Formats: sequence, C-alpha cells, structure tokens
Amino acid sequence: MNKSTFLKRSALVMLLQAAFAVSAAPSGIDKQHFDATVRVQDDLFGAVNGHWLKTVELPADKGVHGAFIELRDLSDQRVRSLLDSLLAGQPAAGSKEEKIARYYQAFLDTEAIDKAGLAPVQPLLAAIDAIGNAKQLSAWFGAVQGQQATPIQLNVGADFKQPTVNRTVASQGGLGLPGRDYYLKRDDARMAKAREAYVRYLTTLATTLGEADPAAAAQRVLALETKIAAAHWDPVRLREPTKTYNPMTPAQLTKAAPGLDWQGLLAAANLAKIDRLIVGQPSTAREVARLVAREPLADWKLYAKLHTLDAHAGVLPKALREARFELRGVALSGASAERPRWQQGVEQVNAALGEALGELYVAQYFPAAHKAKMDQLVGNLLAAFGESVDSLSWMSAPTKKAAHEKLGKIMVKIGYPEIWRDFSALDVRTGDALGNRLRSQRFEWQYLAAKAGQPVDRREWGMLPQQVNAYYEPTTNEIVFPAAILQPPFFNAEADDAVNYGGIGGVIGHEISHGFDDEGSQFDADGKLRNWWSKADRKAFDAVTAKLVAQYNGYEPIPGKHVNGQLTLGENIADLSGLQVAFKAYRRSLGGKPAEVIDGYTGDQRFFIGWSQVWRSKSREQTALQRLTTDPHSPSEFRANGAAVNSDAFHEAFGTKSGDQMFKPSSERIRLW
Repeated sequence: MNKSTFLKRSALVMLLQAAFAVSAAPSGIDKQHFDATVRVQDDLFGAVNGHWLKTVELPADKGVHGAFIELRDLSDQRVRSLLDSLLAGQPAAGSKEEKIARYYQAFLDTEAIDKAGLAPVQPLLAAIDAIGNAKQLSAWFGAVQGQQATPIQLNVGADFKQPTVNRTVASQGGLGLPGRDYYLKRDDARMAKAREAYVRYLTTLATTLGEADPAAAAQRVLALETKIAAAHWDPVRLREPTKTYNPMTPAQLTKAAPGLDWQGLLAAANLAKIDRLIVGQPSTAREVARLVAREPLADWKLYAKLHTLDAHAGVLPKALREARFELRGVALSGASAERPRWQQGVEQVNAALGEALGELYVAQYFPAAHKAKMDQLVGNLLAAFGESVDSLSWMSAPTKKAAHEKLGKIMVKIGYPEIWRDFSALDVRTGDALGNRLRSQRFEWQYLAAKAGQPVDRREWGMLPQQVNAYYEPTTNEIVFPAAILQPPFFNAEADDAVNYGGIGGVIGHEISHGFDDEGSQFDADGKLRNWWSKADRKAFDAVTAKLVAQYNGYEPIPGKHVNGQLTLGENIADLSGLQVAFKAYRRSLGGKPAEVIDGYTGDQRFFIGWSQVWRSKSREQTALQRLTTDPHSPSEFRANGAAVNSDAFHEAFGTKSGDQMFKPSSERIRLW
C-alpha cells in the first residue's frame, strides 16, 4: 500500500513511540509497573501492575485508564497527526482527504459553533413541533434512526437462521441513562445520585428550549423514560439469541404491538419494502407501542426535543456542551475534565469517515511484517484449539466433529479490510459542524438500510483499523483484529514470543473461544443459529459454566457491588479458554525446545506476565458502577486473575501451594475448552 507523501508523523507521536521502545524490556515485560511487595502466587494482577496502580493518577478526562486506554490514546495521537497534515496541506477538491479535513476543522471551530447558537438545530426542533399525532410520532422515530436514541432502535444485520441474508432488526432503546437499573433500583444510593444528575441535565435542556417550568419538564421526561425502562429486558436476558430472534412480517408486528404505526416508522427509515424483520424484545415492542398510544403526545414531543439536544450537544453552543459533560463525564464516569476537543474530533471523524481515515492510518502505521507475524500466531492458536477439542473428556465424538468443522471455517481478518468504503457521495461542508454530523449520519443509515434483504458481504468489517479492539462475529464465524491493537503491550514484533502469546495470543484465543462460549456455541460452522450439540454435551457444558458463574459472582469490585457472573459469562469463558489455548499454542511454537530464561523469568512465567500486563487498568467508582451494570466484561483485575487461577500451567510456572491466595486445588480448577 502506497504512503501518501504529505502524511508526516508529529513530534508527539514520535515521542510516544520512543517511550514504548525505552520502557519495553527485551522480553516485552514492563518491569517498571511491578510491585515487589506482592507475590504473583497471591495476586498475579497486583504483582505485575501494582506499582502502576499505586502511583498512577487517573487523567482528569478519564473514568478509566490502563493499557487499552494508553494504546487508544496513542492511536488517537497518530490519527491527529494525519488530520493535522491534511489541514496543513491542500487535499484535492472532492477527495476523501478533503472531506476528512473539512469535517475535522468544522468540529474544532467552537467559536463558529457558539456564534451560530441554536439556529442550526431549529429545523430539527421544528420538525418535532409539527408532530400532531401518534402516527406522525412513529414516523419521526423512523426518520431519526442512526441519529439519536429512540424507544425502538433499528439495525440491519445477518439473519440468525439465514446468515447469508441481511435483515432489519428492531430492538429496545431510548434511555438517557446507561441502563434500566439506573431508573428502577430506587433504593440504590449510587443510582439515585445518577438520576439526580440526569434530572439536572434535563432541566438545563428544558431551560434552553424555553419551557415555562423546566424542572417539571425534566420530571415528565424522567417519568416517561422510567416507563420505557420498566419494559426493557435485563442485560442477562439479552444475551440469549434464541429469545431475541423473533422474525415477523411488518403486518404481524402491527397486530402484535398496536398503538405504534410500524409501517410508517419503517417507511420513514427507508425500509418500506422489507418483507420481514427480527424483533429483539417482543414484550418491549408491545409496551412501547402502548406507551405511544396512551402517554400524552406533549410528553413524547418534549422527550424527543430533549434527546435531540442531547444527541447533538457536542456541536451546539458551549453551555450545552458543558451541561452534557457534567452528566456523562462527571456524574456517570467520574471525570473532572472533558477530553481535549481534538480527541473528540478524532472520535467524530472516525464515526463519519472512519474507513477513509483508516486507509490513511494503515498506510502510515501498519507494517506488512506485523500482519505476517499475526498470521503465524493465529495459525498456532487455531491448531491448539483443535488439539483442545480432541482432548475434551466431556464432549462426545459427533459434537467434537461439528466443533472441528466450525473451527476449520473461522475466517480470520487482520489489520484492515481488503476493500475500502466509498465516501464520494457524502457532502461535507466548511464551517457546518451540525450539518456535517447529520449528513454523515443519514449517509451511514442509508448505506445500512440498503442492505436489508440483500446478501451479507463477508468482506466488510465491523471495526476500524485505528480502533484498539477485536471481535468475533457468530453469523459470519469470523475473528477480526484491527491494526491498532497489534502494538505493545498486546503485540511486540521485536519481543520474545512468550509475552506475545500471553498478550495478543490470549486475545486471539479469547476471540476464537467466543465461537464456543454460551452464546457463540449456539451458532454452527456456517453462522446459523442451530443446535449442533447432543443433550448430554450441553448438560456437561452448562455444569462447568455454572461453576464459572459462581466464581465471578464472588468478586466485589466496589463495596456492595458484585460482578454479575451470568452477564459476564461469555467473556469469562473466552478469557478462561483463550488463556489456556494460548498457552498450548505458545508451547507448540517452541517446537519441543526449552524456552530460555529472560529477565529472570522462564518462558512460562513470561507468558502469564504478558497476560496480566495487558489488563493493567484502574477505574473511578462511577465508571466501575456503569460497567458492572451494563458491561458483559468483568473488571480487568478479575479477567487477569480469574482465568489464571484455573490454569494448571500458571500453578506449575509459579509453584503455587496451599496458603497462597492464588492457589486453587487441581480438582477445583475450571477447565472448558
């Protein structure tokens, strides 16, 4: 891939890269973060990350900080250097580079945004004012899909039982707080505090609108959202694909959930021609339709206006930006300062022109050698997983055969897409921050809606190359690793293999294992929601996972709040299995030869240190609460220790014994894949 000649690395990016190079030991271990007063046998996470945990001051603009966030900041800095180069240059008229530069520059120009006041958003508010009945409200729900929260959120994705075809999916949504518990747990002091902050925010928004009684307006909206929240399924129930797969024709949905004009909603969302859709939560759809019919239209219109201001506050005057931060930054995340405007701008450009920006990113920052090294790592992980399947004592031969078939069909995507999105039809204008945002959201929604009823394009990616993340998608049976995660501490092409297998290898194993967790295991080799297990095999699997639920239920990250072992089960399975498979792959990579001792640690010890250091993280209580309530991932310290404590190799590597806090008798260790 050719590098654009005008793209130059900023001095800050070079300093960050140098910092990584200096701090990384030859082994890839960051010893500077170790706590010598903590034994690995008592606390792997604390021993490897303890000094960092004791000495780090969370940045004022962050609710959580750690290895993932540091790498995301580096990725953002790199993107910023690309954006600054574009602003300093003269991109060709109509080119993707020009669109990116215009979009970013308009977002950064807060002086122009403040000067424009509320004028840019008035057409959106006027459209809500014009709503005269439930039918028109239903159409409004459809018209703003992809732009803001509504009680019914539409999406388009692979049909669970016909995974080669895209279907429209209707799911629950429409809440301004992170989840249903924030509304319904009335006796929880932390949740009550969050609700109070939300009411203050709604009051500010209502004041901006000129409501005669802003405080009363805020309470009306909160009351309406509380009724919506009461109809929401809890996060654990949402994880069950057989319950969220409810195909209907639009006519059947209209009959099942009267009160909302479903045909009008779909038509306004450019989905008038679909012959069927998947309803994720039928009971929620029925209740939302009932609320549309019965609750005062004036309350719905007020709800719509306040959510419109909230959705677009980032490109509206300073008072609204600050009010939104007071809620979402301070009250809900614990931050005391807003992220720099440039970093918010990176996020906005990623949302609007992400793949166009990603194409520039990989040309500058993703060496071909990294992809080749990852191919080797993934190959070893897949082979090791296959060996694990063969060794299972609880799975029958026919189910093992089906598991091997699924494993053999996993598609691996590394770095970036083969084909890049075309943004030539997107209209980006100088000095029009809100207009650019709305046009990009409509452009994206039209792109998505056009897929309904069409074949699934397996070449597409669900993440951007510049995102620090990875994923497994069950309907396409694929694992995806964007370029930005393939860096220290996850992956270091210059480091010893042990730390790489513990870091990125554990992540690879994690994503492979998602194909065989409690959710992913319900999809077959071709991505179809189908039971390919015998009853006895599933019963044995459930018996093991019940132990994992109990283990994680016992963890208490903040006083009075435990990890939800059922909500986090899929991720905990993936951590447990991914770590164990990654270790087998590491041993496999040695080809029977012993690993040398580096920095005073054996290869096996370095493997587990590599695993632990990628989970280096620290959270504010508000962020921890939000994640415990809605996030299917366990807190980082329990991801590091919770998987390791069940690993025979960990106990052998560090010689744990009875009395050590990390010791677990062999007979009690949880082994799955």
